[in-house]
Amino acid sequence: MNFDHIDIIQSLIDGVLFGSIYALIGLGFTLIFGAMHKLNLAYAASSIAGAYSGLMSLTIFGLPPLMAFIIGPIMSGVIGLILYFVCFRFMPRGNHLAPLMASIGALFFIDELIIHETSGSPMSFPAILPDAYFFLGEFGIRGDLLLVMGFSFILMAIVMLLLYRTKLGLGTRATSQQPVAALLCGIPIHRTNSATFILAGVLGGFAGCLLAASVGVLSPLLTLPLTVKGLIVTVIGGLGSIRGAIVAGFAVGAAESIFLLVRGVNERDIYVFLLLFLFLVLRPNGLFGTTINRD
Repeated sequence: MNFDHIDIIQSLIDGVLFGSIYALIGLGFTLIFGAMHKLNLAYAASSIAGAYSGLMSLTIFGLPPLMAFIIGPIMSGVIGLILYFVCFRFMPRGNHLAPLMASIGALFFIDELIIHETSGSPMSFPAILPDAYFFLGEFGIRGDLLLVMGFSFILMAIVMLLLYRTKLGLGTRATSQQPVAALLCGIPIHRTNSATFILAGVLGGFAGCLLAASVGVLSPLLTLPLTVKGLIVTVIGGLGSIRGAIVAGFAVGAAESIFLLVRGVNERDIYVFLLLFLFLVLRPNGLFGTTINRD
């Protein structure tokens, strides 16, 4: 392949812009893990299901395209709350495998439900600024990805404010650090966890809608890649680290774009997985995670 420094910088720009979506998904995974120290593997599936709900509302009720970006996150929040009660709330506290396997089952259930309702066919999703394209010297910037990145920053700022400036955030952080002590202090753990799942679900709903809008279609095939990329971002950023998930999302987006340029679409994901492997071997605690004892 023939490419020069302009192609590399252009790929980095596109990757960082698109990586804002990965950052949102990783942030949702991190919120849930930080609150309960458990992984919700059905999280990305609920995000895509929310985006489908927003799209179906347009076709059934004839609503304006903007409503997809409102109904989608709301439905993802509802699905997130349902997942909490089905997969986490009533599972034995000492059994860490049970909620993980339950969330995997929910992932496949939601995916199969979407496939059944859509016959597995991709559906067109309303685009954001489809004709907007800006030039910065020799480099081109997609207007829709620029808007996606800006909106992602707004959502991240809102989440940070909720975590560090509200009672919900205080309860979430207390529950994450010492759940028994938080309960003795009068913090309603289950209500706090429910609110965290709703918040993460809404965040994932926005990510699902923004992803579909940026690629122009919504497909059941997006569920598994988004789940894997979200987990990669969460691990590389450091399990439970909010800033780590944000930074890792942009980094993974940039690396994925470079791999696409150098090795093509068929080998792109291979090198993303290799990047995860290198972090697990060389820096298992991630970029900003707490130190992990290998023993």
